[in-house]
Amino acid sequence: MVNTPPPEKHLDEQHHQPQSSIASIDFYTPLRLSIDGTPRAAVGPSPTNQPIIPEGPIPLPLSSRSPPPPFPEAHHAITISNNGSFLGSHNHPSPPPLRPPPGGGGKKGGGGGGDDGINVIDDRAVEEIHEVCHPPHVSMWDKLKGRLNEIFFPEDPFHVFRKRNQSPATKFVEAVQYVFPIIGWLRTYDFDVFRSDLIAGLTIASLAIPQGISYAKLANLPPIIGLYSSFVPPMIYAVLGSSRHLGIGPVSVASLIIGSELSQSVSPETQTELYVSLAFTTTLFAGLLQTGLGIFRLGFIIDFLSKATLTGFMAGAAVIVILQQLKGLFGITHFTKEMQIIPVLKSVIHEEKEWTWQAVVICLSFLALLLVARQVSAKKPKLFWVSALAPLTSVIISTLVVFILRSKLHKVATIGKLPEGVNPSSLHQLYFHGPYLSLAIKTGILAGVLSLTEGIAVGRTCASMNNYQIDGNKEMIAIGAMNVCGCLCSCYVVSGGFARSAVNYNAGAKTAFSNVVMALAILITLLFLMPLFYYTPNAVLAAIITSAVIGFIDVKAAYNLWKLDKLDFLISMCSFFGVLFISVPIGLAIAVGISLLKIILNVSRPFTSELGNIPGTRIYRNLSCYNNARRVPAFLILTIESPIYFANSMYLQERIIRWIREEEQRIQETGDAILKCVILDITAVTNIDSSGIEMLYQLKRTMDRSLLHLVLVNPVAIVMERLQNSKFLATFDARGLYLTIGEAVSDVSSSWRN
Repeated sequence: MVNTPPPEKHLDEQHHQPQSSIASIDFYTPLRLSIDGTPRAAVGPSPTNQPIIPEGPIPLPLSSRSPPPPFPEAHHAITISNNGSFLGSHNHPSPPPLRPPPGGGGKKGGGGGGDDGINVIDDRAVEEIHEVCHPPHVSMWDKLKGRLNEIFFPEDPFHVFRKRNQSPATKFVEAVQYVFPIIGWLRTYDFDVFRSDLIAGLTIASLAIPQGISYAKLANLPPIIGLYSSFVPPMIYAVLGSSRHLGIGPVSVASLIIGSELSQSVSPETQTELYVSLAFTTTLFAGLLQTGLGIFRLGFIIDFLSKATLTGFMAGAAVIVILQQLKGLFGITHFTKEMQIIPVLKSVIHEEKEWTWQAVVICLSFLALLLVARQVSAKKPKLFWVSALAPLTSVIISTLVVFILRSKLHKVATIGKLPEGVNPSSLHQLYFHGPYLSLAIKTGILAGVLSLTEGIAVGRTCASMNNYQIDGNKEMIAIGAMNVCGCLCSCYVVSGGFARSAVNYNAGAKTAFSNVVMALAILITLLFLMPLFYYTPNAVLAAIITSAVIGFIDVKAAYNLWKLDKLDFLISMCSFFGVLFISVPIGLAIAVGISLLKIILNVSRPFTSELGNIPGTRIYRNLSCYNNARRVPAFLILTIESPIYFANSMYLQERIIRWIREEEQRIQETGDAILKCVILDITAVTNIDSSGIEMLYQLKRTMDRSLLHLVLVNPVAIVMERLQNSKFLATFDARGLYLTIGEAVSDVSSSWRN
C-alpha cells in the first residue's frame, strides 16, 4: 500500500485531480553545477527572498559526496502514472510544506509521501519492477565455437545431421547428398520434371549458342572457345550446384574484364597463342579463388560489393561493352585496344574510311529486332520464348542473307571457319612462368569475384521466387570447380548469367538437368553444325551483345538510390564514371573504397536520439519523428543505435554530454523542471568492448559530479555480461539498471518521493 500524507497537507486541496493510479511529484530545483561546470540558474519566479524549507528531514542529494544544496523559491509538479508514462506538469508559485508520512517511506517501487516535494494521489502501489537478469555462464570454448559458427556457418548447413533416430547409413547418404546435390533431385525425378527440363534446356541452348560466340569475341578469344565454355562447365554444375534455375555459360562482365585487362599487355591478333594461354590461366586462378572462398566459408567477403557499387559498375561496364561493339557495327578492321569512352570514340572517328554501310544496316536491323522481342517478353511473360529464340533467329537469318548475297556483301566481316569436335585439352597451355603471370592472377581475381557475385545474386533471386534456398558457399564451390575443370578443357571464366537464367526460369526448368540438356545441344552443334556459322556476320554478334547488356544500364535503380541514400548514389556514380573514364578495376576499387568509408562512418558516428513518451502509454519514441511524443520533465531519455567500440566510444561520450548541455539550455529557456536523471536505452547496442566500457566509466563520473543520475535500460546478453565482468555495474546503486524505460521512469520517480 502507498502511504499518503495527512489530509490537511494534501496537494489536492489546491490542485484537484481525479482518483487514478498516478502520483504527483514536486521537484525542487537545487542549485547545482551544469554538465559544463557552470551553476544552473534557478527556475521560476521568486515570491520570497528566503528559501522555503519543507517540514520533515531535508532530502539528500543524488551524490552523497556533495553537501545538500539549498532549495530555490519555486518548484514544479510532475504527474507520472505508476506504469511510467508521463501525464503532465504544472508550476507552483511556492512549494507547499509537506509532512513526512507516518511509518516512513515504503519499499522500492512503492509510493508514499516524501521529503522532496512529492505528493501521492491514490493508495495503489507502483507496479512491480522487473529485474534485469544476468546471462548464464558460458565457457570460453562454447563462446568461441558459437561465434565461429555464426561467422562461417550462418545458414547451419549441418542441421540435417542432427535429426533424431538417424541411422549411420542415413547420415552418410545425407552427407553425400550435401556434397553432390544431384543425388537429392535424382531420387524424385520423373517424366513430368524431365519434360519441363527438356523444354527449358533446348530453349536456353538457342540463346547460349549465339551468346557463347558473341561473348568469346568480347573477350578477344576465338569464337569456338565460347561454345566450349557452354558445354563442359554446365555438366559439372549440374552435379555440384544447388540452384534449379541458374543458366551456366560465359557472362558479359567476365568477358569484358578478360578482354580489357589482357589485351593491354598482349595482342590477341599477333600473339593469339599467348593470349589464349593467359585466358585459360586466368580462368584457373578465378576458379581457385572461388573454390577457396567456398571451402573456407568466406562468402561474406563478396557482400562488400554493395548494390550501389554493382549498379554503377554494371552500368559502366555495359557502356564499355556497347562501345566495343562499334567495331562490329561499322565494320572497322583497325580498332583501338583501349576500353575507355574517349579513346574508343576517337578511334571510331579516326577510322571513318573503314566504315561499311552494309554492316551498319545489318547490326541496327537485328538490334531493333532483338529489342522489340525483349519488350514483348517483358510485357507478356508467357511469351518468354520470343526473346529467347530471337538471338538464334537473328544468327540464322543474317547468315542466310550474307550467304545468298555474298558477292555483294564481301566487305562484311564474318566469323569464318570454326573447328569441329569437342573440347581439346588445354593443360599444356596453362601459363605458370614468365612476365605475364601476375597479369593472369590479377585478372583472375577480378573476373572471379565479379562473376561469382553475379552468379550467386541470380541464383538467390530465382530461389526466392520459388520458395527454396541455396547455400552461397556451396555455390562458390560449384562455380569454382567448373572453372578449374573448364580451364583444363579449353574453357574460360563462366558463371550464371542474368539473361540465360531468366530464360531458364521462364521456360519452366525444375532442376539443374536443364543445363545438361543445353550442354548436349551444344555438343551436337560442336560435332555437326560448325560449318553453318562460316557466313555469320560479326555485325549480328555485335547486335546480340548490345541487346544483352543494355539492360544493365538501370536508370530507375540509380534514381531510387538518389531518393533513398545520397551517399549510395555517390558510390554508384563513382563506380560508373571510374569504369567509363579510367579503367574497370580502378573504377571498381574506387567504389569499394567509398563503400568501406561509408561503413567506417556509420560505425564511428552512430545514430543517437532523444525519446519522449506517447501520452497514456508506456511507449517511448523519437521526439523528432513523433509529434505527439512528450518529454518527461527531469528526465533526459536517449537511445544509442550501434555497438559501442573503440572507433565510436569517444564520439558517443561527447555526443551524450552535448545532449545534456542542450537539454539544460532548453530548461533555462522554457522554465521546465531541472534535469535530474539521464536514461540510456541500450537495446540496440549489440556489443561493447573495453573502450566502450571505459567510456561509460568516464560518463558516469562526469554525471556524478553534476549530480545527475545515470540509468541504463535493457542491455542485451553480451553487453550485460561484459558490464558485469568489468565491475561497472558495481558503481550503480539499486536504481541504475532497468528492463524498460517505463519502469526506469516510474521507479526513479518513486525514489525521489521516498
